[in-house]
Amino acid sequence: MSAFLVVAGLTGSMLAFNWELEKVFAPQLFAAPQTAPRQDLATLAERAQTQVPDGRVVRVGHTDPRQVQVDFEPLKDARTGQPVDLGFTEFLTDPWTGLELGRRRRGDLRQGLVNLMPFLYEVHWRLVLDPAGQWIMGITALVWSLDCFNGFYLTLPVAWAGFWRRWRLAWQVKPRAGFFRLNFDLHRASGLWLWPLLFIFAWSSVMMDLRPVYEAVMSRVFDYRSQEADFRPDPKGPRDHPRLDWRTAQARGAQLMAEQAQQAGFRVGEPLALMYLADSGCYLYEVQGSRDVFTRAPKGSGTSVMFDGDTGAFKVLSQPTGEHTGNTVESWLYALHMARVGGRPYQVFVCLLGLAVALLSLTGVYLWWKKRRPGRRIERHQQAATSL
Repeated sequence: MSAFLVVAGLTGSMLAFNWELEKVFAPQLFAAPQTAPRQDLATLAERAQTQVPDGRVVRVGHTDPRQVQVDFEPLKDARTGQPVDLGFTEFLTDPWTGLELGRRRRGDLRQGLVNLMPFLYEVHWRLVLDPAGQWIMGITALVWSLDCFNGFYLTLPVAWAGFWRRWRLAWQVKPRAGFFRLNFDLHRASGLWLWPLLFIFAWSSVMMDLRPVYEAVMSRVFDYRSQEADFRPDPKGPRDHPRLDWRTAQARGAQLMAEQAQQAGFRVGEPLALMYLADSGCYLYEVQGSRDVFTRAPKGSGTSVMFDGDTGAFKVLSQPTGEHTGNTVESWLYALHMARVGGRPYQVFVCLLGLAVALLSLTGVYLWWKKRRPGRRIERHQQAATSL
């Protein structure tokens, strides 16, 4: 587990500045800022469609104020009946002009530094071994979540007499102590001081990699609504060609969002994304809402409405906070894990926390190894117990 946490910690420390580093390694994928209004989502979808004739636009969304990502579903080759290889997985456009900024196969380092940050993201998330890597990281995160409580318990004094006086020592580091004792103090004290955030990052990792386990626990602890029902496939089968085009869908989404905002009492901000889900035959229209958590790059966890792709009939409203306690907790878990709140100070903190996770893992392995050496195990155990 420690090996995987070292990888997660070191890559996570860089991903705290993901968008800032993206602009360093892939500046060509970001448009020059302009004072003119940005194009609306439908226009961007229509213009992207003309640039990729072998694909069908299924989503258009702002990933950054200077970048829009358009997702395509490949069409089938008339001769083979197989999906056409588009040659890319990400298509990025200028939000002001709709002109192409670039295409890339996300995470493919053969394309150079343009994919460095996506590659690190894939390593951090699933070791570039999907789906096996996602299971490995998910199980690691689950064990880490449980180990947070085990580690906390092990810092407690063995006797109630002088509890607070003894436990106070566990929060301290003696820099002039020997190498073993210094590692022991660093492992124990940093784990205590950082415990709330360590557990948040451990459990949010379960959320991202091991959804069935995460949702089973959250539904028993909180009022939690799974989104699985919202994205349930249409019993009649996929509808690849909805009656509502992008422009009509955009207008209908804005209308429904305004109606829901008036009923639910939230404010509507800028549109973020418009997506068509062929399996369920529905559009998803996403905006920045007054109950959103994110304060940085507006990607994900926005306020959205879902409606039928043929009739425009309203399906469901989804808000990051204010509806179900468990979903509000989830929004905060995601925002804290991705460093999307708190501005630059919290980004720096998350970067350092990633290094701390790696440090805790390495010192933990060192302590385990030293205590297992023949003739030294009892001595080390007594030394640690005496310090409490």
